[in-house]
Order: sequence, then C-alpha cells, then structure tokens
Amino acid sequence: MSRFSLIYLGIFFLLISVLSFFSIIYSYYFNLFLNINIYIYTFILSLFIGSLLLFIKREENKVLIYEKILLVLSGYIIFPLVISIPYYLIINNLSFLDAYFESISGFTSTGFSIFNNIKHLDESLILWRSSSQWIGGLYFLFSIVLLIDIFDNNLKKSVTHFLSFDTTETLKQSFKILILYSLITFFIFIILCISKIRIFDSFNLAMTVISSGGFLPTNTLDSILNSSFKEILFSFTMLFSFFSLFLTYNLIFFKKKELSFFNEDFYLLSYLIILVLFFFLLFNFDYNFSTIFLSITSSISNIGISKNQLPNNLYFIFLILVIIGGSFFSTSSGIRFIKLYSLIKFSINELLSHAKPNNVYINKFYFSKIQVDISDIYKYFLSVIIFIISLFLITSLLTINDINIDDAFRLGILTLMNTVNSSMYGLSDLNFFSMNFLTKIILIIFMIIGRVELLTLLVISKKFIFKN
Repeated sequence: MSRFSLIYLGIFFLLISVLSFFSIIYSYYFNLFLNINIYIYTFILSLFIGSLLLFIKREENKVLIYEKILLVLSGYIIFPLVISIPYYLIINNLSFLDAYFESISGFTSTGFSIFNNIKHLDESLILWRSSSQWIGGLYFLFSIVLLIDIFDNNLKKSVTHFLSFDTTETLKQSFKILILYSLITFFIFIILCISKIRIFDSFNLAMTVISSGGFLPTNTLDSILNSSFKEILFSFTMLFSFFSLFLTYNLIFFKKKELSFFNEDFYLLSYLIILVLFFFLLFNFDYNFSTIFLSITSSISNIGISKNQLPNNLYFIFLILVIIGGSFFSTSSGIRFIKLYSLIKFSINELLSHAKPNNVYINKFYFSKIQVDISDIYKYFLSVIIFIISLFLITSLLTINDINIDDAFRLGILTLMNTVNSSMYGLSDLNFFSMNFLTKIILIIFMIIGRVELLTLLVISKKFIFKN
C-alpha cells in the first residue's frame, strides 16, 4: 500500500476520533456517564490507528487507479467497524452484525435502521448515528476527487480545469471540500434553528441533510415539521445535497469562473422547476403541496425521509426521481440527471441521423459550447446497464429470502441509490432488525456497491478478470 493510501485512511480515522471526542464532551455535559467509557475506547482506538497510519514510512509511489478504487472500497468496510463499537457496547443484546449494519447504513448515508423506536436510544447515540452519516458523506466526496480520472471531462469541469489530479491537487481539492462541507452544514443548522426547530434536532438534521442520509433524531418527521413553513424551509435545505457542493463557491467567485462551471447546475435547476410545476398542477388540489414539495426534494437528493400522509399510489414516481438523482459532485446518489439527459439526446440524434442522413447532429448541451464525447456516452450507457443488472440481482436475492417481489424491487432501488425507506415509497413498515442473517449481509454488500460509482466495479473487473 502506498504512502498516499495510508495517509488517506489515517485522516479519516483521525476524523472519527474527533467525532468520538465530541461524543465524550456531549456525554459529560448531559450526564450520560454510562456511555463515556465506550466513546473513550472508540476515541483511543481511532486516534491510535490514524496516527499509526500517518507516521508509517513508505515510499512515495504513483497511485494507480486500481489501488484508488480498492482504497475507497476498503474504507467502506473498515471505518464502519470502528463506528459500530458504541452500538455494540452500549445497547444490550445487540449482535455485532446489527451494529455493523447500522454503521454501514450510516456511513453509506443510506439510513436503513435496525432500531424501530428511536426513543429507546439516548441522545449521545442519536448524535453518533448522525455523525456517522456526516463523515460518510465527506468520505464520498473525497472519493469522487480520488477517482475523478474515471469520470468524463465535462463533469470534471464542475470541479477544476485539471484533467488528472496529482497528490498536491487532490489534497487541495479535498481541503476545499472539507471547508465547504463544514460551512454548509453549519449554515443548514442555523436555518433550521431559525425556523424554531429544537437545537438538538436541528443539529442532527443538518448532518443528515448535507450527507444525503436518512437517520432521524425522532421516530417520525411529523413531530419535527409541524407546520407548512417548516416543511418548505426544510425542503430547500435538502437542495444543498441535490446541487453541486461547489455551486456556492462558484457563485461567490463567479468573476473568476467560466459558465461551464454552472452547466450541470443550470440543467438541474430546470429539471427541478419542471418537477415542481408538474406536481403542483396535478396534485395540489388533493394534497398539501408543502408535503409534496418535501417529498420531491427528498427524492431527488436521495435522502428519502418524508411525512406520513402521502398516498402510496405516488411511490413509483418518487422511485423514478430517486433513480435519476442529483449532481455529479454532491452527496446524492442516482444515475445522475446530466448522464440521462446526454443519453436521451444522443439517442434522439441517432434516430434523426437515420431519418435525415444529410444533416449533421452534434451531441451538444443547449445554452452551452460543451459537446459530449462518444466515449462518455458509452460510460453513461454502461452505468445504466450495470444498474439494471445490479437491481435484478438484489431483487432476486431478496425475493429468495422471503421478501415479496414488490417490496424487494423497491428496497433494491433504495439500497442501490442509498436512500432510506419511508412512507412515500410504501416501505416505512420494514423491520430490518427481524430480517435474517443473509438478508442483512446482502443489504450491506449492495449499500456499499451503491455508494461507490458502479462504473468502478467494471474497472476492477477489467484489471483482475480481463488481463492482457
């Protein structure tokens, strides 16, 4: 393992130790003395491992893309092991698999929970759950920078003009991400506090929203968002997980930026406006539109949390929004809107070129000079194919394990898209705690597969299966 890989893992172990330290302080402040030793163990372990990795002497070799992919995958397996320690030691009669399932769900920002009643958890553990989402969202953004060589040049332009990152540029962009991520989290927290949501709930929800997670500090969202104003305000905060993390930064330093930096955000804004108008015209007379708007923003940002009064007959539409997802450089999952838009435009151009062969059709974005390269189209198409295969596989495995095919299909989509089950998908009554061993293992594997870009699996298979 290269020196860079050790530093990369070490930094996140140290971040976990920082979160453990805050949990210790919080437990002291609220007199939760029974939990303090557990967080101290977690703090010492993560601090020791992180420091050890940072100070191990290794040669500075060039990090190949295959090592980067394996590095990201190993992080999704290793870090939840440390995060699971408080669950396992604090909660009586909780198996290690259940503790690991909860930590994987948090770190991948999925939000599936083995706890049916959040009221049975003390506040320090609720805060720990939210923290696991926060650091998982940050890890996902760092991973995008680390694996940026896999993605197409057009999407890279939303981050930088560099086509490939050396160690210095990777660290520079990662530090920028950390600052932006932390500031936006604090900004969301302030907005929620202004809306008169309880400070503890605001803090936990801020970490949930910025990471596109699904953990709530209470059993239902209805008890927190008890007015239309709170619903609308909270809905707008979820858009931070829908648009690019760099959107705010690019707007502030607009004079130094080209319009190409805003290309994806422009299309996402148009997509959002069309969705809002569509739902407003069709469903505004039957349901509270503030609740519908909450469900729209929650689905497109792959958060998935919702209130309970939505009808089940809309779940298929919301699942489609989940599959589409948000920005390339956000904590949301999904296939991504810009990819699907490019595929549709390319397909239409291909059909028109056969109907009118004398005309030339260019795969170019409207209101932009950017052209989509044919190699990028192949990548987009491959991503869709891999998603379909993965969905068929997880649906089949869940069906074999005694989950009816309708629930298995919906749960498969939510797992691959790292979106929490809720009433708007008709799955709020799922009991993950009572699921058998094999079902939990399947969900753990596919939560990780969903969080790493599916295209990386093909790159790995090409390296180890299709050797030259």
